[in-house]
Amino acid sequence: MTTKTLFVNYATYNLWANSTLVDWLRSKPLELMEREIPSSFPTIKQTLLHMWGAEDIWLQRLKGISVTQFLSERFQGSTTDVFDGLIDVSTEFLAYVEALSDEDFEKQCPFRLLNGTEDSKPRIYMIHHCLNHATYHRGQIVTMARNFGLSDPPSTDYIRYLRMHL
Repeated sequence: MTTKTLFVNYATYNLWANSTLVDWLRSKPLELMEREIPSSFPTIKQTLLHMWGAEDIWLQRLKGISVTQFLSERFQGSTTDVFDGLIDVSTEFLAYVEALSDEDFEKQCPFRLLNGTEDSKPRIYMIHHCLNHATYHRGQIVTMARNFGLSDPPSTDYIRYLRMHL
């Protein structure tokens, strides 16, 4: 298996997992998405907005575009807008990964952090971080939802995805 094959598969999984979670959340009362609960972010909507913003920032950095502001600092949309935005950026992230050559994964990618600090990492590390980051927050959302009494969250484990798609 090549690096590209592995990471295209992982980016496809990320899109599937985010879509599965969002589809499930769309079937729940919208008011639950803005109900506060102790977590890294106070609501499911804000957690999803963070996921969308982080995936977008890393995608822009990978493309060589400097980002100076996090999405949550300027976003004024609805929960439905957040659902759509997360799926759109995950789709775009997958397309970006699919367009890379095996050699592109190993190349250094310079970028600037939001505080202005310059950095550089191999693309493979940046991509892996971004996709892993989403997994962490999907787990938080499931825990938040369970605390609201929702007992039917979908399984978005990677091995489940593999069993369903390979």
